[in-house]
Amino acid sequence: MIENFRGLGVAMVTPFKHDKSIDFDAVERLVEHLIGNGVDYLVVMGTTGESATLSADEREDLIRFIVDKNDERVPVVVGIGGNNTSSVLESIDDYNFKGIDAILSVTPYYNKPTQKGLEMHYKAIVAQSPVPVILYNVPGRTGVNMTAETTLKLAHDHSNIIAIKEASGNLNQMSYILRDRPENFLVISGDDGLTLPQLAMGIDGVISVVGNAFPKQFSRMVKLGLEGNFTEASKIHLKMIEIIDALFAEGSPGGVKAALNILGLMENSLRLPLVPISESANYKLSLLVENF
Repeated sequence: MIENFRGLGVAMVTPFKHDKSIDFDAVERLVEHLIGNGVDYLVVMGTTGESATLSADEREDLIRFIVDKNDERVPVVVGIGGNNTSSVLESIDDYNFKGIDAILSVTPYYNKPTQKGLEMHYKAIVAQSPVPVILYNVPGRTGVNMTAETTLKLAHDHSNIIAIKEASGNLNQMSYILRDRPENFLVISGDDGLTLPQLAMGIDGVISVVGNAFPKQFSRMVKLGLEGNFTEASKIHLKMIEIIDALFAEGSPGGVKAALNILGLMENSLRLPLVPISESANYKLSLLVENF
């Protein structure tokens, strides 16, 4: 099972039309773009997918559509998280898990639980989930950092917790997790720009935003890194680093949606409170994409 989540996973954006409805034609194009260019698995309804702005019915329709178009070609991970544990458990109960291989569950945001609170939150999720669970630590968005000690305790105590998407950017914290993790536990990067050095540390792959727009190049870099060919992998990393910075300059997913629009895959449309990136940022990104 864990082998399914090595390599490049992509946190899919949700394409919207000008009227802000979901653009299912663009969703299908994105699925084919990703799978056809070497992505190892799809991650649906994460932060990059603007899941907070979708209704429950929209989320279900989108997941079912992607599962259908994927047709079991690659594994599918669905984001299910929140800062009310009871509501998260209810969401798990309500999900149709056909075609879903794992859930990605972010640490509770805003209410800043203690490490014990995080442990109990995930313990409840694992007991409820019919599929494996991937932890997601992203303190820059949630306001709380899950320590290496808490991650390792969860990993050792619960065999159904199979991985962590570690997006703290703290290489020391990631090092402790890598050193002391159980045998069947993956450590996955959540930072596109740090993926290559983290691969050198021994991580198992990345759940990427940039991979939406550049799956072929980023997948190649990840595969080379996993093979230990850092000479060739670094060439791709250095070629992509300016684009990565530009994609995140005014936040995500605004930057990557602009890039996908430049590539002709979808409209550059987001739902409030998110808005498209500025004209100056879009112009710079256009030059980078066209000359990549």
